[in-house]
Amino acid sequence: MTGIITIKNALDSLHRRLGDFWWHSLMLFCACRVADVLNAFVGLWLVPKYVGQSELGAVLPLSNFAMFIAIPASAFATVFMKEVNTLSTNGELGKMKTLVRGVFMVMSALLIISAIAAKLVLPFFLERLRIVEGMLGFLIIASAFAGCAAPVYSNVLQALKRFKEVSLIYILAAPMRFAVMLCLMPFRALSGYFAGQTAAPMTNILLSVLFLRKYFRVRAEPYWNSNAVKKLSRLFAAVLAYQMFPAISGLVEAIIIRQRLPEVESGAYYMATRFYDLAGFINGTLLAVMFPYTAELAEKGKSTKPLVVKASAVTLAFGILLAALFAVVGEKVLCLLPHGDEYSKFAWVIPCMIMIATMIALISYHTSTEVSAGRFTFLKWWIPFHLFCPVFLLVVTGYGYFVDILPASLTAYLSKHNFTSLKAMVIWLLLISAVKLAISCTEFYSKEDGQR
Repeated sequence: MTGIITIKNALDSLHRRLGDFWWHSLMLFCACRVADVLNAFVGLWLVPKYVGQSELGAVLPLSNFAMFIAIPASAFATVFMKEVNTLSTNGELGKMKTLVRGVFMVMSALLIISAIAAKLVLPFFLERLRIVEGMLGFLIIASAFAGCAAPVYSNVLQALKRFKEVSLIYILAAPMRFAVMLCLMPFRALSGYFAGQTAAPMTNILLSVLFLRKYFRVRAEPYWNSNAVKKLSRLFAAVLAYQMFPAISGLVEAIIIRQRLPEVESGAYYMATRFYDLAGFINGTLLAVMFPYTAELAEKGKSTKPLVVKASAVTLAFGILLAALFAVVGEKVLCLLPHGDEYSKFAWVIPCMIMIATMIALISYHTSTEVSAGRFTFLKWWIPFHLFCPVFLLVVTGYGYFVDILPASLTAYLSKHNFTSLKAMVIWLLLISAVKLAISCTEFYSKEDGQR
């Protein structure tokens, strides 16, 4: 008993020294790393073991498609998070309860519309990826919708700064995902994978509802009126633009890599992106904790820059160290994985992908902070940039479709230098990410908080 009290006092002392933001970040980081042990096993061993090489390169575009079809619901969930943070900061739990009820109705309508659209488009999409549908289409839609519905619940916990409960959800959802995949993937690899992807957010939803019951025992207060609807509609349009265009760009990028590269190279790209996820160890945690804090700072008229600078410094240092580590040991690690010998010669892709992930993480701090503060002037460059990127990739990798439009000298140059190899793809992605980060930093740091 004395030992437990000593540990508790030590943790309380550490909490006071770190402050709420870094303490909550540390708590969530530890919880996520417990979950990531299982997630890494799934991505690096279970998936390549059971998904054939002919289909391994399709996992990423299928996952991107799942996220793309649920973007309207995801955008509304983000709008809800922004508003629920405002209500939480003001202590208006009764209004928050009413808001939650209305959000569920809107989400249901958005999910039905998206499901119908996905059912019409999905067969054509699977055909382009050389995948047989079966139950896969239904499971892709289910995983997308569950993944978007889950944040509606967990965002309330984040807004209330109940990070102990959020941490517990992360710890418990990962074993459920792993168990479903382990049971189903030996029989139907891709279907089992997306069944597991559905299980994790469903666990999130059930646990969030259980934890939120005690906070919503207050009497509901009026929230919905014409002004509230107009406010949320404007926010929804802005957030939809913020999420839609990068999703289109990412989906086109994944399809190009699947279609243009040989199966071994597209499979190698999938394996490299599993290490790409390691760079999210810091980013995912800080981003989840940062949103309610930056929203609160903006609500009180305080600067959000100091918090973003600290988070960016930690993330950049971690990314550089991780990339350097895998530049040395990447090939050896790949050789330990299923079919790793065939992919080991592409080990150089791993540090490149980690640096891409790090740059994207730094950009996400800027944009997430702006969204949490209700500032959307960054869309002036965000939308054109994400319209240009997929067009650029399509031209340089599929120039054969444009021979009648492009100058003959340009098509000859593109043909000579083979811009459709894995090496060329990675270079393009590095350059695009670097330019995007430069624009984002310039826009974010060149203006005062109130001017953006």
